[in-house]
Amino acid sequence: MRQERSVGVPDPRGTAPRDADERLEARRRHGPSGGEERRASAPAEPSSQRVGRDQLLLEARGVGLERKDGRVVLRDVDLEVAPGEILGIVGKNGAGKSTLLRVLAGLLLPACGRVLLEGFDLSSLERREIARRIAFLPQEVPADLPFTAREVALMGRSPHLGPMGLDGPEDRRIAEESLHQTGTLELADRPFFRLSGGERQRVWIARALAQRAPLWLFDEPTAHLDLAQQRLVLDLLRRHAARGGAAVAVLHDLGQAARVCDRVLVLDAGRPIALGPPHEILTPERLESVFGLRFARGGEGSSVPVPEWDD
Repeated sequence: MRQERSVGVPDPRGTAPRDADERLEARRRHGPSGGEERRASAPAEPSSQRVGRDQLLLEARGVGLERKDGRVVLRDVDLEVAPGEILGIVGKNGAGKSTLLRVLAGLLLPACGRVLLEGFDLSSLERREIARRIAFLPQEVPADLPFTAREVALMGRSPHLGPMGLDGPEDRRIAEESLHQTGTLELADRPFFRLSGGERQRVWIARALAQRAPLWLFDEPTAHLDLAQQRLVLDLLRRHAARGGAAVAVLHDLGQAARVCDRVLVLDAGRPIALGPPHEILTPERLESVFGLRFARGGEGSSVPVPEWDD
């Protein structure tokens, strides 16, 4: 059955905190560690539980998930993510892409199988410890947070703060650097709820960057972005992998998946159909079976199949 863990995704219906203490508590609540950070007085000590391979950041072994009504959402998902790698997840709407990403982030507990993070069973780790290792970008970024863009970026530092939850100069420097990397530093003092959809998306990515986590799990990171900003975000993914990090990204643009990803996982009705290098996986025949459209080989200089249009 589907089980939801406490997550670090803010409630967009929140109202502005009334004083400094309330504001601090709200920032803790909306940080990547979520409400569980307060229950984790110290990081987990899972040294005796290491069961995966040291060279992998993330593994999924036989992961499955079903809804309360018995409908299968994920079935028999196996994947590995190594340092320096970008894994793309593609498929039509409702294929289970976002659900799989939430399972990999530890926000949903699988009904069967297991997820390993740096060799440790993900279910054995506290949210605070997971947030130090995984930066998660949700599909929908909340719109009405009563914070400035700078404060939202600074929330990414919450897994690294001490018992009092007070940020220091280094935390503020990292948050500002993250805003600069996403081209949003000029928005730093503007209210988050007054930003456009694309601006909010980039600030939320800055929040993820501020976590300084080795593994990024990004759900449609280029959504709401113009072409230049899409390129900026995809370059961030590539630079992160080049520095030894790794990323798993849900992408709808097959061209982006082919250009940026080292491997691509194709999901169809919750089941993995193919996993491998984009030029081997994104074939017209396979895409036709998944999307129900006719595909043709890309034009000169492109290996990405494109949908055919009826005249």
